[in-house]
Amino acid sequence: MIKKFQKLFISITTLVLLCHIGLAANAETNTEVQPKNIIVLFSDGVTASQWEFGRKTSELIRQKPFLVIEEVMKKGYFGLMTNYSADAYITDSAAAASAMSTGFKVNNGAISITPDGKSPETITQFAKNQGKRVGLITTATVYDASPAAFSVHSTSRKDAENIVNQYVDLQPDLLMGGGADYFLPKNISGGKRSDGKDIIKLFESKGYLIARQPEDLNKPNNNRLLGLFANEDLDFEMDRNPKDQPSLAQMTQTALKLLCQASASGSANKGFFLFIENENTDTAGHKNDAAALMRDLWAFDEAVQVALAFQQNHPDTLIIVTGDHETGGFSPTYARKTSALSGPGNQMIVTDDQIKLIANFKMSLDEIGNKLKAKASQGADQTAMKSYFEALIKEALPGITVDADLEKLILENKAIDLNASYLPANTLGQQIGRHTAFYWGTGGHTNQPVIVAARGPGAQLFQGYIDNTDFAKKLRLLMGPK
Repeated sequence: MIKKFQKLFISITTLVLLCHIGLAANAETNTEVQPKNIIVLFSDGVTASQWEFGRKTSELIRQKPFLVIEEVMKKGYFGLMTNYSADAYITDSAAAASAMSTGFKVNNGAISITPDGKSPETITQFAKNQGKRVGLITTATVYDASPAAFSVHSTSRKDAENIVNQYVDLQPDLLMGGGADYFLPKNISGGKRSDGKDIIKLFESKGYLIARQPEDLNKPNNNRLLGLFANEDLDFEMDRNPKDQPSLAQMTQTALKLLCQASASGSANKGFFLFIENENTDTAGHKNDAAALMRDLWAFDEAVQVALAFQQNHPDTLIIVTGDHETGGFSPTYARKTSALSGPGNQMIVTDDQIKLIANFKMSLDEIGNKLKAKASQGADQTAMKSYFEALIKEALPGITVDADLEKLILENKAIDLNASYLPANTLGQQIGRHTAFYWGTGGHTNQPVIVAARGPGAQLFQGYIDNTDFAKKLRLLMGPK
């Protein structure tokens, strides 16, 4: 009886000690391990299938490790994150980013405004209130859904003018991407503002360095920067002219240098929160463009490399790599070569040869579509369009021939299926699949959980299977007062 009591006492004591250790560890996570700087690297529309494609193609074509996987996922912590919105099982970018920013579900199309009309504090606003410097970078327009949802509020993601007006009030230390059109009045070339205001001049009057081309990023140091490098979205990496638009890595390098400086008020540097988005990975998914996706995954990885180099010298920096949802139902697979019955002689399996074929493409499917539209607007007849199209494909997609059924759809601007919304890109994506077995399930978003990976102080908080609202709560925990 005494031995049984002793065993019971030891078991209870051990359990109490384990609970105490667990509580202590949790307390340490919550109060002691707080990063000074947080960098969120956000690849829109990307999850496991795309990350693996980035790894494989980077090692095969660039002969470089894919750092998202090799340095962040393998040496840090990672988990999965659900992303449904308040009113739909399949989210849009606005609702997903809003949940990740505020900790609340919102309806598709809303920018950090809940279904009951409330405007919970965004993560950028929270960071500013903690005394941190803040920056927003995107390859989209700066008023696009993701950077907007991480910083301001709007009932509609389409209300660009209102979003830009809120940036004036927010005054982020750094804002870079495309979207000059809604910073300029209609009477200026490329401008779309209806109120007649020149918001670029307004930012300049507030002490911002204005950058309109890559070389402007080399100007003397300033502690605040507005960079607008296109009237609308920045180009896909495979179409980008480096003289006109900076890379995501260049913008990241500039941002990290700037945000380490003292604030405009001269107050002590309490660290920063930096949001860096590659929107082009999402657009490539919508367009079913494997080659554009590949190049922009590499461009994103180069920005990750810049962030990791910064972290080496600033170990109090947390790096988070994530996205908002999956786009396109990206499905490298095995398939039939022809419509004949499947068998050993009629099977296509993705090998290095198919990847090398895609890597040799010269132009995005979006750019091909733009050229076709431009040709049609010149009044070209059907014969001329067919001839132009075939020559264009030969130039832009070497090794690809377009089957008669798909060529007919493209020239008639018709969709192959109801889930193909982006023409002619989705049809061209189907043709590339017939040559390579790189297929796509849709031109829209899917329900796939996204990966969130983190490295640095506090990274362990992002383990496990979480909801996207939890992402916002964990960021607040890491930035809140000790």
